[in-house]
Amino acid sequence: MTSQHSSENYESALNHVNTYSKPSDLRITDMRFVDIAGAPMHCTLMKIYTNQGLVGFGEVRDAASKTYALMLKRVLLGENPCNVDKLFRRIKQFGGHARQAGGVCGVEVALWDLAGKAYGVPVYQMLGGKFRDKIRIYCDTDVSGKPDGTKMGKALKKRMEMGFTFLKMDVGIGLIAHEPGTLSYPLGLYEEMETLARYGWKWDVKTLEERELRNRAYDIYNVPHPMTGIHLTEKGIDMLEQYVAEVRAEIGYTVPLATDHFGHIALEDCIRLGKRLEKYNLAWVEDMIPWQYTDQYVRLSQAIHIPVCTGEDIYLKENFKPLLEARAVSVIHPDVLSSGGILENKKIGDLAQEHGVAMAVHMAESPIGCMAAVHSVAATENFLALEFHSVDVPWWNDL
Repeated sequence: MTSQHSSENYESALNHVNTYSKPSDLRITDMRFVDIAGAPMHCTLMKIYTNQGLVGFGEVRDAASKTYALMLKRVLLGENPCNVDKLFRRIKQFGGHARQAGGVCGVEVALWDLAGKAYGVPVYQMLGGKFRDKIRIYCDTDVSGKPDGTKMGKALKKRMEMGFTFLKMDVGIGLIAHEPGTLSYPLGLYEEMETLARYGWKWDVKTLEERELRNRAYDIYNVPHPMTGIHLTEKGIDMLEQYVAEVRAEIGYTVPLATDHFGHIALEDCIRLGKRLEKYNLAWVEDMIPWQYTDQYVRLSQAIHIPVCTGEDIYLKENFKPLLEARAVSVIHPDVLSSGGILENKKIGDLAQEHGVAMAVHMAESPIGCMAAVHSVAATENFLALEFHSVDVPWWNDL
């Protein structure tokens, strides 16, 4: 066969092969960002550009800064984005727990997006294939405008009518703080927290005074729960139990109902409240105490008969190990945009499964963060449910 005939056969074959791109020659050329205005949480979307016109989409986690991602640009330019794990191992040293992981995780998501587009296959397929064709979504509903359990129950019932089969609500000290005799705390502390609360998520600070107030809000809300001196009284526990009872009276006891945002209270108060809520068949109690207090989680899990859940701020698989090895939780709750990204999140789920622990997934981001989580959990066997925060955001799907 002549070289001319060989060339013709090669060109003819290419006409019948969809190569999508030339993955081996794909290179990163740029990284750009845009902030979402008016979102429930401050979110930054990311685009990674390549020399072949393919663009990968990622997202920096809610309330994090794009700076965490911008600083990674210099070590990514010129690299092949299909080498996802190699690049993740290069940049993961620049991540940290909670929002500090936002840059690394956002980049990892964008790299997987590019790899999927380059090879023309879904990301879940590259993770080993899917365990399910549908992803169960659980609907988180905040307490705004729902001062009593009956109103919250009616709101949750509407979620059920929309098709949600798994629910979550807040049951925190904010529900009872204005009722005398429900809380015990150093005089003036809670009032100061309330005053500063409106500055905690303020991004458009314009004056030095606003910046100082925002920083004070950050400081006071990051005091670890056991150190605040805030305690529930019996009256306070009675009122929170009544709230949950009223919700169950509206929605029944069949639908799973998880609970979150209890407030900055000590372990002993968490145990007292947890015991009172056992009869309401809760799916889990979430983040009652900071995730890093493994010993306290062991005590909590041993003291109450409700599944205990945490994990949305934990970065990397190895940092879930202490909780899992100590049998401190029944459900882990990583966020793909904090845990390390799509692949690391699957590894975390696989590790939890070895310890007989289910994995739900935290998600308070845009459709990009949501779909990243969908691909990760589709390929993870012990997945339970994926969070959804944006039912009341009419333009969420338009993103």
